Amino acid sequence: MLRPYQHKAITQLYAWFEHNPTGNPCLVLPTGSGKSHIIAHLCHDMLTTWPETRVLMLTHQKELIEQNAEKLLGVWPDAPLGIYSASVGRKDLDQITFAGIQSVRRQAKTIGHIDITIIDECHLCGHHDTGSYRKLLAELKEINPALRVVGLTATPYRLGHGSITDEPAIFSALIEPTSVLDLVQAQYLSPLRSKLTNYSYELDGLHKRGGDYIEKELAERINTDGQNVEVVDEIINRGRDRKTWLVFCSGVEHAYAVADRLRNRGISAETITGETPKATRESLLSDFRAGRLRALTNANCLTTGVDVPGIDLIALLRPTASPGLYVQMVGRGMRLAEGKSDCLVLDFAGAVKAHGPITDVRPPGKAGQGEAPLKACPECNELIHLSVMRCPACNYEFPPPPKPKPKLHDDDIMRIAPFQMRVTDWRWDKHISRTSGLEMLRISYYSGLTNDPVREYMPVRHEGYAGRKAVETVAILARSAGADVFEIDDLAELAQVLSRSTPPAIVEYKRDGKFHKVVRRIWNVTAN
Repeated sequence: MLRPYQHKAITQLYAWFEHNPTGNPCLVLPTGSGKSHIIAHLCHDMLTTWPETRVLMLTHQKELIEQNAEKLLGVWPDAPLGIYSASVGRKDLDQITFAGIQSVRRQAKTIGHIDITIIDECHLCGHHDTGSYRKLLAELKEINPALRVVGLTATPYRLGHGSITDEPAIFSALIEPTSVLDLVQAQYLSPLRSKLTNYSYELDGLHKRGGDYIEKELAERINTDGQNVEVVDEIINRGRDRKTWLVFCSGVEHAYAVADRLRNRGISAETITGETPKATRESLLSDFRAGRLRALTNANCLTTGVDVPGIDLIALLRPTASPGLYVQMVGRGMRLAEGKSDCLVLDFAGAVKAHGPITDVRPPGKAGQGEAPLKACPECNELIHLSVMRCPACNYEFPPPPKPKPKLHDDDIMRIAPFQMRVTDWRWDKHISRTSGLEMLRISYYSGLTNDPVREYMPVRHEGYAGRKAVETVAILARSAGADVFEIDDLAELAQVLSRSTPPAIVEYKRDGKFHKVVRRIWNVTAN
């Protein structure tokens, strides 16, 4: 059974074809939204409606071929399915063929007539008329000039080029049936949380090639004993209550070094790289899914085709200028799993600041577009790039720019707008904290439209900032509610008095794992 947005994707795809006799559309679907289910139902529907249709599904990774084939057979056990992939160990063709691009890039004549080509992770298809995908498609189009292509991706842009629909790209339009925010709010995806890390990498002076950091330079800068100690210690400290940690590293040696450091601290950890043998990789992933392995480090190889729903902590130790890579990395933590309320992202690499929240990622601009960031030398007025610290004309040395104060908050990676609830009643109770044993106040806001209250906790007996803030908030709420509680010290009595007072008309709140975080209370609705 398709989810509503999956059904919508197929409906919108048919509508696009109906109104566009030429061109190739791309379905944009968030990581974890179930693209393989859409591919399966699309194949079944096309061959049911047009029995002579021949379909070729292309991708770059063995795991994606196997996942897509499994979903198709789940929908249609007798599907005329062939798999052509050396890495899978099969090379057979059928009316529907799922293939690895490296195995079929020179096999257009062998494949023959194809009506529809579906490309999973289609952002890897070359922007210009070069590369394996474009070469194969051109040869297949010579066999069948009416060939149409359907792309699927979570990241419809390419570093250095912009949107995958910008000419001379092969795709003509983007179809976006849903969004990350829609799927999180509908509870089809797990939300992400982000913490401002105590330690962050310094990237000044690193060079780029092809729009991203040069891998050798990046690895040398990031993979140092001192930094590995700082980062691993913080991961362990912040991840104490997290069960399944995925760590993205800057190169193979860095991945092994971080895993070694984790093991030295008593954390079960292993490493997967592009050179890891297939059997070893599958065994490690199996242990990771089952919880026998707490942490898995990797170097650029677990960004797609990896389905481990239980991942509840992602550590970004791999700075990147690619928004697509950023989305693919953090997207590994958005699948739902039993007992998982969210996934914590520890961003040592500054990715959230560079690319924006996962709900509003800034795509890359085209290479060469836009005005270059310039500054004028105060001594000789020479115009130079902002990054240059010594004037090439007069040798004036620019003072180092002040570092801005970090402003990342727990939910910045999601940037989800608060929910709003119309309040019909509230109830205050004395509550005992399970962790500290201290007394606190609990407020339950009720609405005539729902049986589930929004609850917030006021730790008025705690010491430090949290306690002072709670006392201050309770005093403000009491005044707003018209309650006289100045001399009431007993929390049970205080709760009874406040329960009889006037509640706010509206509360705005965000979800914080299993709990609620009230961000605004409104008494006078007309004033809003």
